[in-house]
Amino acid sequence: MTANLDTTASPNAEAAAPVDPAELRKARRERIDRTARWLLPVVVMVATIALWQWYVVAFKVPHYILPGPDRVVQALIADWSMLWPALLITIAITLGALIIATIGGVGLAVLFAQSKWVEMSFFPYAVILQVTPVIVIAPLIFIYVPSKIAGLLICAWIVAFFPILSNTTLGLNSADHNLRNLFQLYGATRWQTLRYLRLPAALPYFLGGLKIAGGLSLIGAIVAEFVAGTGGLGSGLAFKILEASYRLNIPRMFAAILLISVTGIIIFASLSVLSHLLLRHWHESAIKRDS
Repeated sequence: MTANLDTTASPNAEAAAPVDPAELRKARRERIDRTARWLLPVVVMVATIALWQWYVVAFKVPHYILPGPDRVVQALIADWSMLWPALLITIAITLGALIIATIGGVGLAVLFAQSKWVEMSFFPYAVILQVTPVIVIAPLIFIYVPSKIAGLLICAWIVAFFPILSNTTLGLNSADHNLRNLFQLYGATRWQTLRYLRLPAALPYFLGGLKIAGGLSLIGAIVAEFVAGTGGLGSGLAFKILEASYRLNIPRMFAAILLISVTGIIIFASLSVLSHLLLRHWHESAIKRDS
């Protein structure tokens, strides 16, 4: 009888339990933050486009100086058959350079982690390669490399290589020394220490460098295309921008720039999602905790 009374009374007790006002405020603030995270950038973008269109119409700015957003969209649609193949070329150069930079950067960073002598011998040259502007090196590359595509890949690779090498090397050297001593105490080999301790410790650093290198590889590809300055079937968006500027087709130029910007955003967003998926279950930077 007593058990039945307790059982029937518990839901009423839970329903009648007072709600903490602080918890309500916290939940409301979290909902507002989630909404504002995507709503505010959209509002700013819409306001910027509206202001841009108003300025062009109100001051009657010629379209060959500053086209309105409507003309840019019209150019994007009208010239899509021309811009789309160029976009694919630019994306192929960007992703190819990023893949080569990832393989080379991680491989060399592992070699650096295994031998301090190798790191001291070659890391300064990687720094020299990074601090030298690619626009200075690119003309020499296109002189000595007969293939245009290979020259573009090399230029984009030079820009994307160092962030991956530097961040991965830092991550491999940042493994906890106490854990490294523990591995050594239990007789782990250098390969086992690298595989089970140093590589997992370096993963967040590598992913941070990868996000930086993703944008830089696109920048390197565009700069290399500007330096190459040759058209044809293998020309990317940078040449389309140059061609449009020569012909004073400014709406097409803005359309090509828009495609480059969208491509960079997609690359960064994709690498951010990859980083979150790889780190969300164990690393402090990606684990969501109740504050």
